[in-house]
Amino acid sequence: MNRPYLALVALLAFSLYTAWCMAVAEQSLLAFGLELLSRPDTAQLVIDLYLLAAMAALWMYRDARSKGRSLLSILPYLVLTAVFASIGPLAYMVVEGFWRQRPMAQRV
Repeated sequence: MNRPYLALVALLAFSLYTAWCMAVAEQSLLAFGLELLSRPDTAQLVIDLYLLAAMAALWMYRDARSKGRSLLSILPYLVLTAVFASIGPLAYMVVEGFWRQRPMAQRV
């Protein structure tokens, strides 16, 4: 039984933390991102994070294509990845992990 429970816990914890941070933030997500990019040391971290996010997006695309699915089927995960980086791939792993465990007759 290889269900993605660890990914589910990480997704829930990180999503709740992200929502809390956004709720108490004194600036918009865009302003925060621009502020991070204004200094070389934090810009390096943002660039590194989004390089990893791009690799995760490519992995999700290739995985979906290998299963015969279209780009449209993973578009929500790609949007989540573009905005929140880790949440998109975590959501993909959780949904795919639990979906794979369902018997073929129950899949829609």
